[in-house]
Amino acid sequence: MRTLRNIRQIGIKEYGRQMQYIGDTKAGVLVGTDQTGNKYYENNAEELPLRTRWVDYKNKEYEPSQIEPGWHAWMSYMVDKPPTEDPLLQRQVRTWEPQEHRPVLTMSRSAYKPYSTVKNKYSAWKPEAAAR
Repeated sequence: MRTLRNIRQIGIKEYGRQMQYIGDTKAGVLVGTDQTGNKYYENNAEELPLRTRWVDYKNKEYEPSQIEPGWHAWMSYMVDKPPTEDPLLQRQVRTWEPQEHRPVLTMSRSAYKPYSTVKNKYSAWKPEAAAR
């Protein structure tokens, strides 16, 4: 029933896109947009508890580090007001912060790999068979 109600509200095209990227149908109110273009939605009336807030990433190759800290606090129910309504959560770039988002490189080809200059304590065993 919830899926059919959401299809009626969002339409077939948006239903297909949500099933491809989210794996579920969601219909709600647009709460705000962050600096990177991610859209944040909320639906308190019809969704299951703790599934009432969600993000629609601008970049379809998304990763959770693309969510800004204020929006992350709102998404994880640490605060009730989104950063658009709460001045403490609005993001101002500090002098020591990078100006643009840098993705997390863990599990990618660009991830940090330590290099050791110490000789190995153990070496692989090389069997030597005597000629018969």
